[in-house]
Amino acid sequence: MVLMRLIEMKQFTWLKDLSTQPLSKTLLLCVGPTLILGRLVGAILFMFIGKGVLRFIGITIYDFQVAGGTLLFILSVRLLLPGAKKEIAFSGKGSDIGVFPLGTPLITGPAVLTTTLMMRDSFGIVPTFVSLVLNMLICWITLAKSDLIIKLIGTGGTRAISKIMYILLAAIGVMMVRLGITAGFLK
Repeated sequence: MVLMRLIEMKQFTWLKDLSTQPLSKTLLLCVGPTLILGRLVGAILFMFIGKGVLRFIGITIYDFQVAGGTLLFILSVRLLLPGAKKEIAFSGKGSDIGVFPLGTPLITGPAVLTTTLMMRDSFGIVPTFVSLVLNMLICWITLAKSDLIIKLIGTGGTRAISKIMYILLAAIGVMMVRLGITAGFLK
């Protein structure tokens, strides 16, 4: 889902700076590593301090699952609706573009953060860390090779696959809400 969204952002120039000019391929290739690295660092930090922070402010993992699932569902429905605005706003220009995009949920959002906490408990720190790094590597490769991917599947193919991915994203959101509510009541 993230991969198709990254491809779409490149294809439809949804990555725009504040002057609404599409980012050049060179700038995109410069921003990509910052974007991916920033999300990776955020996910790794959350892996280590997430539960403690949530516990400190009185939020259970189940509450986080419900909130994250709701956000994922809303995001996916918004992306599915025709005419929905799909631009990603940035807080600044130049090198800051990769550091503070509002599109963070597309790469390291509620689903990734919740899954990271659950994987850490189930499989340990090392497998979770390796999974995060591999996921971000796949995101970066997809972003860097988006031109080639679009040539292979075409604009129509990109749109079709994106719609399917948005539906899957909505289903994941519903699943997270269901699991959060079910586990919260059973606990």
